[in-house]
Amino acid sequence: MVPRTTVVIATRDRADDLARTLTRLERLDVPVIVVDNGSSDDTVARVRREFDQVEVLALGRNEGALARNHGVRHATTPCVAFSDDDSWWAPDALPRAEELFARHPRLGLIAARTIVEPDGRLDPVCADMARSALGRDDDLPGPSVLGFVCCGAVVRRSAFLRVGGFHPVLFWPGEERLFSWDLAASGWACCYVDDVVAHHQPSSFRPPSAWRRRVELRNDLLTTWLRRPAGVVLGQTFALARRAIGDRDAGAALAAAVRRLPAVLRHRHRLPAEVERRVALIG
Repeated sequence: MVPRTTVVIATRDRADDLARTLTRLERLDVPVIVVDNGSSDDTVARVRREFDQVEVLALGRNEGALARNHGVRHATTPCVAFSDDDSWWAPDALPRAEELFARHPRLGLIAARTIVEPDGRLDPVCADMARSALGRDDDLPGPSVLGFVCCGAVVRRSAFLRVGGFHPVLFWPGEERLFSWDLAASGWACCYVDDVVAHHQPSSFRPPSAWRRRVELRNDLLTTWLRRPAGVVLGQTFALARRAIGDRDAGAALAAAVRRLPAVLRHRHRLPAEVERRVALIG
């Protein structure tokens, strides 16, 4: 049977985690593309040696979330499922997603129910998505969302390519929200679907929490600058500036965002009014 979904994994310097994930994905019998963000360990050589059915794109540099764009462009299937090097898909998840994309032509992205291992608890973000204030449209298979967790997401490849994938200004993390806004602006829907299931066992090799907080604050502001109205832009900018008075992380985030302002100005455009209304509704 011709495969309809490719799994794309962006990775960097986590060869052991990636090997465990690829072993689990082998059972699904789907194409897998690993995009390596310039690893300094033996990731590329190990995957090519131990997983000869996996295609490796070695970028030679760290491109953050844009690595996934390379993987999607390289894929040839109509659907692409994202995994991280520490996440994988339940056996029936991808056939279920394929069925939903075939049945719902407006559907651009499925946000899966993500189970955090090893204790099997639901990712709290999924509970929020299930209760989405945006409700559920009659022609969609679940609640509408304007955000998702990328290691538990399946996209319609044509929709992903049409909106240009993940945005170059953000790098990583928090790239999902802007992407979902751009999908909605192009007429595609993002839905949370409870019976499409991913598993995530967070790696022990994670960036320092202070660094992550800074880049999350930076990217929240950049996302607003790129798409929201001027009033919202000014409000969020002043709020972060006030926080920066007594918060070094907030100050670092603001300074980092300002350094990217020329790129923001090149890429900025307002969301359509209906999408902006929905974004404002969920805060």
